[in-house]
Amino acid sequence: MPGTPREPFDAAVTGVGMVTAAGVGTSVCWERVCEAAGTAAAQVPGLAAVPARFGCPVPGFDGAALIGRRKAWRLDRCNQFALVAAAEAVADAGLDTDTWDGARVGVVLGCGLGGAASWEKQYDVLREQGPERVSPLLIPLLAPNMSAGHIALELGARGPNLVTATACASGTTAVGTARELLRSGACDVVVTGGTEACMTPSLATGFSQMGALSARHDDITGASRPFDAQRDGFVLAEGAAVLVLERPEDARARGARVRARVSGYGASADAHHPTAPDPEGAGAELALRAALADADLGPQDIDHVNAHGTSTPLNDVTEARLVRRVLGERPSVTSVKGVLGHALGAAGAIEAALTALTVEHGLVPPTANLDSQDPQAEIDVVAKAPREGEVRAAVSNSFGFGGQNAVLLLTAA
Repeated sequence: MPGTPREPFDAAVTGVGMVTAAGVGTSVCWERVCEAAGTAAAQVPGLAAVPARFGCPVPGFDGAALIGRRKAWRLDRCNQFALVAAAEAVADAGLDTDTWDGARVGVVLGCGLGGAASWEKQYDVLREQGPERVSPLLIPLLAPNMSAGHIALELGARGPNLVTATACASGTTAVGTARELLRSGACDVVVTGGTEACMTPSLATGFSQMGALSARHDDITGASRPFDAQRDGFVLAEGAAVLVLERPEDARARGARVRARVSGYGASADAHHPTAPDPEGAGAELALRAALADADLGPQDIDHVNAHGTSTPLNDVTEARLVRRVLGERPSVTSVKGVLGHALGAAGAIEAALTALTVEHGLVPPTANLDSQDPQAEIDVVAKAPREGEVRAAVSNSFGFGGQNAVLLLTAA
């Protein structure tokens, strides 16, 4: 039985911060995805001895230089990413953390696996050196909730503090949850997004053993190729993205720039299989239609889709059929994973941020490495060069293991 319709609600995106395989900063990431220039690296530290030897790490990331040596020493890499992205987002929003009411500021981050690198490193210490050498910081280093906790500590944000874990939909779930905190009146500002740093030997091997990763070792920069007929799996990545959300009237009152608005959100479960998507896309369709209904928009209103587009054989066809069935042939479609790889729990937040920029600039980044589109993907995938044009409404899809689906709908400011 359908729920009771609610009044439409917009959350203004006033700040964006990013740490991705393109580098540190939003502008460098936007430029890289618009160029469709791949970021995969042949030599990833720690992966030399495992089957998945390549990936999309954040290049030259120096946490000590960016947040201070003492602070960096106490944080897992994923938490360092989150702090750097949050600092950029808050600065981009023009907010002063010394004068805001911290009790009205919430933090909601998505993170699928937490401090995976710290966990593996300390396990090696335990095995090789004994328990007395294990770091007393191990638990806060590995706990997934610490990404939001450390941002709150840094910003003095004393409102609701949450971490969502819905696998590869985690970042999208976080942004949708953050919007609900504004809608309910629980917060006036929410710092939200996702972070992940899981390019570790055991996790990379696990993904490889289940057949999820690309084995295109002879063409690393071309390995991630969403919707291409020759795709064979995703390329593991890391990174973070953070958005600052406010009520539009509050943003206007302080003269803030609004990049875009989060106008709809939908979530669902496939209830089909632990890792494979429902081939009919029934669960994902529920989330997409829920986002449309939440924004009080119809399929004909959507100009653009930022696809989950993982470059796996199953996901891309299922998603393409979903888009065509619900939204038709008109919306442009892109997947930034061709450039940035798949950052798991951070991916949805990275893609939400890039969707906000697409709406703001009226420019759709191309899908990298799309040489021959899969004939089963009968949608308008943008390739080779960015496409200019007004984007009034766009959706950003995220689908995770466990059949967890989340969709954001963003509109122009």
